Amino acid sequence: MYDFSVEMALVDYIPVLLFAVAAMILMYDLHNKMSAAAFALFSAGVIDVSIAGALKATWKLLYAADICDFAALNAMFFPVQSIGFLLAGIGLLMMLLRPQAKQAVMGFPPLFTGTFVFVGLMVAGLGIMDTVLCILAAKLKKPWLIAIFAVAFVCSLGMGYLSSKDFTDAAMNWIAQGVNVVGQGLLLVGTVLLHKAGLKELELKHCREA
Repeated sequence: MYDFSVEMALVDYIPVLLFAVAAMILMYDLHNKMSAAAFALFSAGVIDVSIAGALKATWKLLYAADICDFAALNAMFFPVQSIGFLLAGIGLLMMLLRPQAKQAVMGFPPLFTGTFVFVGLMVAGLGIMDTVLCILAAKLKKPWLIAIFAVAFVCSLGMGYLSSKDFTDAAMNWIAQGVNVVGQGLLLVGTVLLHKAGLKELELKHCREA
């Protein structure tokens, strides 16, 4: 049993909205600097992240309102969001670097229900994404924005740590939501400031031309 309230569920949509707005601004400002492949990876990644967050918030709202426990919406959150962050990070890294550019298991494989792998992917993707944004801030001569993205990443690390805790407890959910709102809020603030500093007009040189 989860100790959710409708108010808590509605608050869960806030970081999703903040991230989605930041992602749209970045897509607008960076699309002219990306190859088709890089933009496809980045846009697919941020869309995955936004959808995963929105669906989990919807699961929490349905649960809190005693409508149903749509468990699939909760179960898919980490796999979809972690892969989304990784894709977005790779897309941004490709933008900077500009490179040219399974085995079958017999029988019944062991059941895996942990989230550690997905948390690791999420943190790796966010790390790449925030690092590239810090580099862009430096290129725009706004080094103080690096602190904003650094704190946003720390909040993301905090979310990774909190994901290992007991989310059936209301207090832990409120803490996680607070950390997530701060992290995604900082990402949005940093993105808006990059936009105002001229991110769209910034010319990126090929690494071999720098």
